[in-house]
Amino acid sequence: MNTANFPWLTTIILLPIAASLLIPIIPDKDGKTVRWYSLIVGLIDFALIVYAFYTGYDFSNPDLQLVESYAWVPQLDLKWSVGADGLSMPLIILTGFITTLATLAAWPVTLKPRLFYFLILAMYGGQIAVFAVQDMLLFFLVWELELIPVYLLLAIWGGKKRQYAATKFILYTAGGSLFILVGALTMAFYGDTVTFDMHSLGLKDYALNFQLLLYAGFLIAYAVKLPIIPLHTWLPDAHGEATAPVHMLLAGILLKMGGYALIRMNAQMLPDAHAYFAPVLVILGVVNIIYAALTSFAQRNLKRKIAYSSISHMGFVTIGIASFTDLGLSGAVLQMVSHGLIGASLFFLVGATYDRTHTLMLDEMGGVGKRMQKIFAMFTACSMASLALPGMSGFVAELMVFVGFATSDAYSSTFKVIVVFLMAVGVILTPIYLLSMLREIFYGKENEELVSHQKLIDAEPREVFIIACLLVPIIGIGFYPKLLTQIYDSTTVQLTARLRDSVPTLAQKKEEAPKLSLNAPTIGN
Repeated sequence: MNTANFPWLTTIILLPIAASLLIPIIPDKDGKTVRWYSLIVGLIDFALIVYAFYTGYDFSNPDLQLVESYAWVPQLDLKWSVGADGLSMPLIILTGFITTLATLAAWPVTLKPRLFYFLILAMYGGQIAVFAVQDMLLFFLVWELELIPVYLLLAIWGGKKRQYAATKFILYTAGGSLFILVGALTMAFYGDTVTFDMHSLGLKDYALNFQLLLYAGFLIAYAVKLPIIPLHTWLPDAHGEATAPVHMLLAGILLKMGGYALIRMNAQMLPDAHAYFAPVLVILGVVNIIYAALTSFAQRNLKRKIAYSSISHMGFVTIGIASFTDLGLSGAVLQMVSHGLIGASLFFLVGATYDRTHTLMLDEMGGVGKRMQKIFAMFTACSMASLALPGMSGFVAELMVFVGFATSDAYSSTFKVIVVFLMAVGVILTPIYLLSMLREIFYGKENEELVSHQKLIDAEPREVFIIACLLVPIIGIGFYPKLLTQIYDSTTVQLTARLRDSVPTLAQKKEEAPKLSLNAPTIGN
């Protein structure tokens, strides 16, 4: 069978969406049939992703692969255009992996199971589409597609303040999306030709002031999703009310949409503006790392503590994007995938702990590790990954961003020293609040009131399997990062070269390397 011309990405996107439409007609009384159906669809789609990757993806090719393009509105050059390169392929694989595990994590859901699994499958296709589409207007539409499922998953299956959290989520993300729509239309109608094709838009010769305005608008939209402080406040509220599978989708995939779009739209399509905004991204990244880590200290709610930890870790992504080095940008992409795995594992375990203790307050726990030894061991392992223990993926990703930024010749030495010092402070803070969290939950004397009211049973095989599936790539990447970096190295190297050419001092260094002056001006001054 010749599969070279098979529409892999279109099939991967539309399969879960089409499958979700069949859920209302599946005969099912207690939700068991629907959950098995959803899991099987998820597994099939993930298998298609893996097969398409191994048979149709070339590591050495930095350009789009698995490209498909079908006319939609020819008069405006609107197309159903999809493709995958080194920026999108790792995140497409991550989406399939995390969503399939989230479907398994949703096994205990009994409230409106048809609607729940319908929304999970609809999100599955929509999230993959975000990373695959190559038409700017289509990108906006699929970006919006995931808003409604997440809103409903929060508003119906969330905690006591679920309506507040869901409303805040929709207001923040829908408000940010307006900037994407305005930017897409403005870019499409700029110049003599009208097009929404991302590649064509990236080749247009925009005036610098126009680029700066576009960059600022896109930055606001993607800062909400990443999230970047001060547009982050929806995330702790959403995580505070979400269920375990929704946690996994929020931490594992949704935050990565912001980081991906920041690279794809801001850096790749507006490189001249990126040269001006890069120091701002670095500063925002440092603020994320320090502020969110300190705020995590003060949280007594377990979900909110992990949520602020996520915000802190995503600060490394913005710094890596702004580093102007191959290593730094590679570290940013690696950090997105690594955090997706680690964040999903931690939030799943938070949900598993809550299911047993029925409390999220650290003051009400203590000593539960004696009765839940498997959960204690898994929570410890995932926390070690989050605090960037050597041998785990988080260590490699953060080290790459560190070294990439520290060796960057785009910034002054003073600026780099200050930023690296503050990043180091954030790295030191992380193990402190994570280890203290483990101590308060699992060590010490048992809370007799908690033990007397709750049946603290240990992890079941399904939960152990989910965490094992997440820990395998976390540890595998930690010991052999090339497992992942080889997928996107050619793309990030090409993009970094283009970004460096957009900075006059770096372009001059490239052309006149032997004549470099040690006092050459840099953008960090």
